[in-house]
Amino acid sequence: MTSLQYALDLAGTFVFALSGAIAGVRHKLDLFGVLVLSFAAANTGGIIRDVLIGAVPPGAISDWHYLGVSLLAGLVTFWSPTEITRRAKPMLLFDAAGLALFAVSGAHEALSHGLNPVMATLLGMLTGIGGGMARDVLLAEIPTVLRADLYAVAALAGAAIVVIANALQLPAGPAALAGALLCFGLRVLALRNGWKLPVAKAD
Repeated sequence: MTSLQYALDLAGTFVFALSGAIAGVRHKLDLFGVLVLSFAAANTGGIIRDVLIGAVPPGAISDWHYLGVSLLAGLVTFWSPTEITRRAKPMLLFDAAGLALFAVSGAHEALSHGLNPVMATLLGMLTGIGGGMARDVLLAEIPTVLRADLYAVAALAGAAIVVIANALQLPAGPAALAGALLCFGLRVLALRNGWKLPVAKAD
């Protein structure tokens, strides 16, 4: 794994772990529950990505840094002031940041394993949404990706930037930054302005 890929993975792990831990605190889970939720939210997307591309055992299992970062974020959140963890905004921002980092890291890793551009973009999206889905399922909620404002679409856009830059042989670092900023920006703007995809209506 390159240093860029490793840095993106650990950064995404930390911010998604924060979102999972904040959700656990808001649902009044105990310390063990908060730590489980922080690990699941932080690592499910990466585990799915690694299994699908054949990078086994997944980094989240073979490298203790992923577990350490996840537990650190969970402990910090568990002992943080209640007035911070009860608010929705921090969790949404951390979730958007995790989505952006994992979308670009997933696409980057897929390309490094020789996947074609379309599948690399889809795998980037899947890496981004996997942690949030695991968090919501463990909390018995409808996953955010199925009901939120431009969640998966933002991940697709961020991953696509990485893939397009790779096809044009542009530097990977600036491409990853641009993809992450685009994904994060789209997600935040969608939250702020209520941008949504068409919603199914029952007769």
